[in-house]
Amino acid sequence: MSFFDTGFLSSIAKVTGAKTRSISAENPTGAKGAGAQEVPYEDHAGSMLGKGWKIRPCIVLPAGSKTTLAEIEGPGTIRHIWITVAEVAYRNCIFRIFWDDEPTPSVEVPLGDFFCCGHALRTKVNSIPIAVNPSGGFNSYWPMPFVKSCKIEIENQWHQDICGFFYQIDYELGDVPGDLAYFHAQWRRSVTPIDRPEHVILEGVKGRGQYVGTYLAWTQLSNGWWGEGEIKFFMDGDEEYPTICGTGTEDYFCGAWGFGDTYSTAFLGYPLWVKNEGEVPRHGLYRWHVLDPIRFEKDLKVTIQALGWWPNCKYQPLQDDIASVAYWYQIEPHAAFPEMLPVHLRWPR
Repeated sequence: MSFFDTGFLSSIAKVTGAKTRSISAENPTGAKGAGAQEVPYEDHAGSMLGKGWKIRPCIVLPAGSKTTLAEIEGPGTIRHIWITVAEVAYRNCIFRIFWDDEPTPSVEVPLGDFFCCGHALRTKVNSIPIAVNPSGGFNSYWPMPFVKSCKIEIENQWHQDICGFFYQIDYELGDVPGDLAYFHAQWRRSVTPIDRPEHVILEGVKGRGQYVGTYLAWTQLSNGWWGEGEIKFFMDGDEEYPTICGTGTEDYFCGAWGFGDTYSTAFLGYPLWVKNEGEVPRHGLYRWHVLDPIRFEKDLKVTIQALGWWPNCKYQPLQDDIASVAYWYQIEPHAAFPEMLPVHLRWPR
């Protein structure tokens, strides 16, 4: 494997037989030559221009409904997803992806959290796999290969319609090598118990693959420093003790000494730190294991501790509100995900 097989520029000059396609509100099927065919109604902003102009740039997500954004027959690879919508959708809408006609999704995450905008707050993110640009332009560049089919849906669990949902899904149709795994992402949320202040980021994964990213939306429920806890990766039969053990929360996200400031870089960042008077402090953090994937052969569990300091210089167990997204690739089939929390238990504090 050469250095450029990381994928950033490795294939940009290579001519292949793959066919590039794109799905959006203007071309809902992604079919060749099928874009911009909507006919404007009389009072539409584009009625003076006619068919072929900006007539259907977005859709409405009806209250309490699922909307299929894409249904694609493979083989192929999702290359880029762009979405923008009002913040009301960030925790009230669930983003799902199904591979190869599977009955349960391989991706099931509240929309905002998938794009590193937990707490239902717009956050600028300047990384390679995920970028969020002003004002609320969600972008995913995680490559997502599939063999038979891909289905992408959004479920609006809010009690009202959500208008102005813009999206574009860019993909290519072409052969997929047999050694490529499927993309997965899972969301969890917990308030860490004081007797064991540990949040489970991921568990129950069975099979072979690699862990490629963590996003945390952390809400402090205590004053003071909150990030002394370690992240741990239990893999391939580990029981009481992990194979990989970090040295602290800011260390895992490759900062140091309590952060002190926010940052957003290609593979890791702390882009959100809300510390307004009268509000609980909130933090958003990401780390992408793109150049350092965590490979597993049989199983994987990932946890993070919530620790601060007592006045006597002993570690303080914290009862903090932590939501997380785990991103990984694995050979299918995948184990069942935990049941998604109902909408009112996903709302941020």
